[in-house]
Amino acid sequence: MLRHVAALLLAALSTPALAQDQAPAERPALGVFTTLPLAWGEASDLGAVIRGETESHWLRGALDAEYTYVALDTLDEELAGLDYLLMAQPRGLGGAENVALDDWVRGGGRLLLFADPMMTGESHYGIGDRRRPQDVALLSPILARWGLTMTMDEAQESADGKMLDGTMLPVALYGTFALRDPAGGAPADCTLSAEAVVAECTVGEGRVVILADAAMLDPGMGEFAGVRTALAVLLGRAFAADSQ
Repeated sequence: MLRHVAALLLAALSTPALAQDQAPAERPALGVFTTLPLAWGEASDLGAVIRGETESHWLRGALDAEYTYVALDTLDEELAGLDYLLMAQPRGLGGAENVALDDWVRGGGRLLLFADPMMTGESHYGIGDRRRPQDVALLSPILARWGLTMTMDEAQESADGKMLDGTMLPVALYGTFALRDPAGGAPADCTLSAEAVVAECTVGEGRVVILADAAMLDPGMGEFAGVRTALAVLLGRAFAADSQ
């Protein structure tokens, strides 16, 4: 019984009030696949969540203002019916998930992916705790399928950001992309920008925009207007109808 009550409380806490500027029917569905604590924030124990002592993540609020948030646990049949997908420092994908994601994009899906080679944000949870955000992006198979490799220079100097069409993208311990021959499947058409920290690919009928960093998604970054502007630019490049 206690487990049932806790589950109901968590479900209620993870469903925010609807944005006032757009009716639900007018907001497109956005699948979200992430290890970041977007649903109800990070807490040291379940009791803190139930008592409402966690702070909501700024990214969740920003997305709820424009989209109907659809949390995904897996990338298979859950992609059906979605046109837009945001992956923010996801866990490593299984073989079937790599295939499903590639098929979905090639069929016309649009993806914005934050893939950080070394997360810098703090977490309540220790290394090895399944509740901890993924520290290192493990996405080499799907990147290779789209004709990309991602590496990180461990000796890199600190950087405040990279410029993308006049907009500063905050980065820290970022990766860089390089083009390679696609590993199997039909080739993708990728271009690199922001000093190779951003990759934009046409994959079949779909589109993929990837940032090799996720520092801008740290919980405290939402206080800065420039970060929200950077997010809007990336969302626009990934999801806007005229972005291909």
